[in-house]
Amino acid sequence: MDYSLSFRVNEKIYVRDPEGTELGKQMVKSAIDLIYTLGFEAFTFKKLATQMNTTEATIYRYFENKHRLLLYILNWYWSYMEYLVVFQLQPIADPKAKLDRLVELLSDDLPESAGQSDYNKKYLHQIVISESSKVYLVKDVKEINSNEVFKPYKDLCARISELIAAQNPTYAFPHSLSSTLVETAHSQLFFSMHLPRLTDASGENQVRFVESFLKDLVNRVLG
Repeated sequence: MDYSLSFRVNEKIYVRDPEGTELGKQMVKSAIDLIYTLGFEAFTFKKLATQMNTTEATIYRYFENKHRLLLYILNWYWSYMEYLVVFQLQPIADPKAKLDRLVELLSDDLPESAGQSDYNKKYLHQIVISESSKVYLVKDVKEINSNEVFKPYKDLCARISELIAAQNPTYAFPHSLSSTLVETAHSQLFFSMHLPRLTDASGENQVRFVESFLKDLVNRVLG
């Protein structure tokens, strides 16, 4: 079954909604490809404009700066992940099995079969692993947060905390563990690929290592 996925991204993030025009949609798609290829530090609106055969001024009509564009991309990812958590875990009855599947979703590439999208989901996942912390580990995070632009991430973590509470209702730190699982999945994937001595990956498949590590962590914490 083919269907489209569309998420409403907080209007405070952009100047003009890229979903409203074909040019805007192509801009986000091209930005994902370019950030994946160059890295966020080397990525510029000038390079994006060149790739799209347009002008920097056109890019600025949609986003104030590249930080806001990255935040837009990540909002889409967080909303997509919450959708996957709801869609794929709904048929599973056992709370432990639900958390095991959650860990697999956090660790693996995004499934291409889950709806139609022009975004390269493999590139998107790698951007999240490498670049996501750059949208909130900034000095003005409180001001940015005042516009509720991190709500999709918070909603995702809230759903994960509900899964944690379902497995162990007496566990005192479900929200802390939920965000820890998300961030640890990203950091351990990054370390295992680039700084393996910070992990116990031992040359095995990085995704399988992170899944094993997180499942072990969850089971030991929750009992």
